[in-house]
Amino acid sequence: MAAVRAADAMLQTLGGTDVLLLFAAAGLPDERGSELGLIDPGVEQVPIAPVIVRQLPTENNGPRRRIELVMGRAAMTQAVNQRNATSAEELLESALGVVYEGDVFHIEGHNVERFAGVAYLYRVVAVE
Repeated sequence: MAAVRAADAMLQTLGGTDVLLLFAAAGLPDERGSELGLIDPGVEQVPIAPVIVRQLPTENNGPRRRIELVMGRAAMTQAVNQRNATSAEELLESALGVVYEGDVFHIEGHNVERFAGVAYLYRVVAVE
């Protein structure tokens, strides 16, 4: 657990920002148009903080922007509990995207850093 506390302290010290994870809304309204797909069910937003965001290089023919999000276990545990997910990995895999500074990014992949079998840091790569 020392690695978990150290990672969370590092993220706080580096002045992490906040992002929003986007998820499909749970239900549709009881209207005829919803059965035909005419009504957008919307999205649910789950805030994650603190998050360190790094700009990653992109190729000329690739996405416009590419970022890496680094999140601690405490932030992810709070989001997992809010969404009633089974794990942080399942939460990230079910997310539609990430909102950072008003821009929506698609999650390209994620990686979990572990020490002695305990997840302490989550890295997410997202593209615009």
